[in-house]
Amino acid sequence: MTPQPVTESGRLRPLRIAVVAACPFPLARGTPIRILRLAEALAGRGHEVHVATYHLGSGPVAPGVQLHRIREIRSYQKVTPGPTYRKLLRVDPVLGRLVRQLLRDRPFDVIHAHHYEGLLVGAAARAGTRVPLVYDAHTLLMSELPYFPMGLPASAKSLLGRWMDRHLPRLAEHTVCVTDRIRDKLVDDAGMDPARLSVVTNGIEVDHFDPAKMKAAATRNGKTLIFTGNLAEYQGIDLMLKAFQHVVARNADARLLIATDSSFAPYESLARELGVRERLDLVASPAFEELPRLLASADVAINPRTNCDGVPVKLLNYMAAARPVVSFASSAPGVTHGRNGWLAESGNVEALGEGIITLLAESDRARALGRAAREYVVEHCSWPMAAERCEVLYRELMRRTS
Repeated sequence: MTPQPVTESGRLRPLRIAVVAACPFPLARGTPIRILRLAEALAGRGHEVHVATYHLGSGPVAPGVQLHRIREIRSYQKVTPGPTYRKLLRVDPVLGRLVRQLLRDRPFDVIHAHHYEGLLVGAAARAGTRVPLVYDAHTLLMSELPYFPMGLPASAKSLLGRWMDRHLPRLAEHTVCVTDRIRDKLVDDAGMDPARLSVVTNGIEVDHFDPAKMKAAATRNGKTLIFTGNLAEYQGIDLMLKAFQHVVARNADARLLIATDSSFAPYESLARELGVRERLDLVASPAFEELPRLLASADVAINPRTNCDGVPVKLLNYMAAARPVVSFASSAPGVTHGRNGWLAESGNVEALGEGIITLLAESDRARALGRAAREYVVEHCSWPMAAERCEVLYRELMRRTS
């Protein structure tokens, strides 16, 4: 039976939470960052947090978070996003055994499983127990799966993604959605019961990105645009380069800084064909400590992704750093056109380029949008607030299953 959530004095007792991270962890990209910050915020509220994860990953983890890794699998060293058959058939079963062992060793109050791989691992590992399972939906496979190579036609991947979105969340007692858009699609397209869904948005380290504390990196000649993150197909890098061509035609001194650990090779020929290759500056992704300083050097930040059900971490970073953002409307939750950013019709590269051109020409307007963007994330994007919402949910699930 689930332990009672109160101490003898009548106060709510700390919880023991098993977090399933079926990915490299920690790692400086979307899914691992949400897992890390939410786990740290829960530990900061006094809870005992255990994260079960892969053998891959690097970076600091707060002392209150206990990390459990699977054994080394030398044949699997992939740290880029996306599913693979080897991951699903070779790595995740090993993670499942680790989670199962943790559940045997300790009386956990709840399992919080991130993304679909984590959901599948958590559901299998808790079989035969009464530990409630929470699924954290960072995105939807109906939108994301077609971008990943799996040896299937795009139409088949889309159908598979829709089937998984409809059926897999039902393995959990409750689903936490990163955005209203994910919740609405799970209700409208997947037929989920709204009572089994909650929205817990991402947070951001607002103090870390405070532009008042940053000394910008060495300024470059001309007007600087910035993009940070991986260069996977779903990021819309080709669209960004085409939009940049429009910018260069009107701003001969404009440059685009791309900070990434991905290879630019897939885009080299396109950049040269568009005549913008010489206007690109490619640098390695900075350490998290250095990212605010790099962002402070840019005049405009770009989010060229055309379809994102979740929240691009780069977008929150840009906003927290008070950078004026130009984005496609379909991938910018929290951004209101003309109020705290500039939105272009999804996939319209000319509109994206015109937004950049406008903000480069109207610096006062750009700075005002940047300030408003930072004000928005300060008010709405807090990891402690997200952790508090999760705790309320955990205790309610425990009450129902006790």
